[in-house]
This record gives sequence, C-alpha cells and structure tokens, in this order.
Amino acid sequence: MDTVVGKNQQGALVSLVERKSRYTLLGLVKRRQADLVKQAMISLLLPLTDRVHSITSDDGKEFAEHVQIAEALKATFYFSHPYSAWERGTNENTNGLIRQYFPKGSDFSSVTGTLSVSVTDKFNHRPRKCLDFKTPFEVFLELPVELPVALTS
Repeated sequence: MDTVVGKNQQGALVSLVERKSRYTLLGLVKRRQADLVKQAMISLLLPLTDRVHSITSDDGKEFAEHVQIAEALKATFYFSHPYSAWERGTNENTNGLIRQYFPKGSDFSSVTGTLSVSVTDKFNHRPRKCLDFKTPFEVFLELPVELPVALTS
C-alpha cells in the first residue's frame, strides 16, 4: 500500500495492490493523515478480509495507525526498509500508472469517489502481459482463498 499525493499536499489516493494478481483498490482521502488513511484502508479491505493476510507499506507518517488496521483486518502489517522502493515494486509501478490518470499537480479535492472507482475498474480490467494477458480481476478471482494473498505497496 501507498499514497499518491495531490496538489499542495491537499488530497491523496490510497493505493492497495495485490502482489500476485495486480488487483488494485483505490481510496480517496481529503488529507494524508493517519486516521483518514486507516478509515479508507479498512473500508476498502474489510470485504476481502478472507483474502488479506499481510500488508506492506513504506514508513510514512500516514501509516501511523497500522496497529489498528492490522487488528481490524486480522492481518500482519509490514514496513519496507527506508529508501527501498524496490521492495514494493508492484505498488510503485501501479502508482506510476495512476499518474497517467492523475498527473503530478492534480487537485484531488475535485476528484469524486465515482472517478476513483472508474479508474480502479480500468486497472482491474486491463489485460497484463505479466498475467498472460488476463486481467487482474480474472486472476484475483482464480486465487484460492486458503492461500495467503499479500497486499503490497
């Protein structure tokens, strides 16, 4: 998981990407604050708790409430090493793709929840070469629930 920050640090998108299928969830927050990020993460992941076993993020201050997130989702929360973006490569790549829809300097205060859902659908229904040209949605549905599925940032 990670956050993509808007113009003047005003708004942010919380991006969650499942490592194996590249299934993506995006949540809009008004400010990059720990309590808002926590609420967004829990609301995005609560319907998928049977598939969420671990979460990895960077050590940003917006993830300060990681203990409450882990408890609410019954998942283990990990942090990547400082200045080691490659440890969360899938999420960093996805954040680059998000910037195709929301370039740097975008004002997230004007972004609606409907638009973030639309972008999420585009990501999850876009065939990927690394998935043998299946969509993340198709691959995510094929993953057995019993196996640990790690959401990485």
